[in-house]
Amino acid sequence: MNRSRLRKGLLLSAGIVCVALGAVGVFLPLLPTTPFLLLAAACFIRSSDRLYRWLMTHRLFGAYIRHYREYRAISLPAKIGTLALLWATIGYAILAVAQSFALRALLFLIAAGVTAHILSLRTLTQEMLAEDARRQAGDRMAEATPDVEATGV
Repeated sequence: MNRSRLRKGLLLSAGIVCVALGAVGVFLPLLPTTPFLLLAAACFIRSSDRLYRWLMTHRLFGAYIRHYREYRAISLPAKIGTLALLWATIGYAILAVAQSFALRALLFLIAAGVTAHILSLRTLTQEMLAEDARRQAGDRMAEATPDVEATGV
């Protein structure tokens, strides 16, 4: 197997693993969704046009990735849900599971860091959503319209 095929295979595999971890991260607050989905997109753009297009047009992940990449923003319900789930899970771990003060302090610092990051992101606005919808509609039109030079029309 040549190097190029091996590299593509490794990137493709890494992208698939990252999508899976990102999907699990939706439900587990200590597993970050956004970095895994961004990494998956980076892997797919270098290994599989088809999977990259699938991810970027996915009904749940596509908009999430685009909004983060283009606006560094997430929706207000996503912020609230993320922080509520984060603190509920970490709070339970701190109060009921962790025995040592050091582990409790570490969990608290992780939760505080994640909270600071989430709050540092912009909140998605209606204008951002409208611009994204216009851009997506334009992309779909461009895909549906045959290239005049290629068809000779």
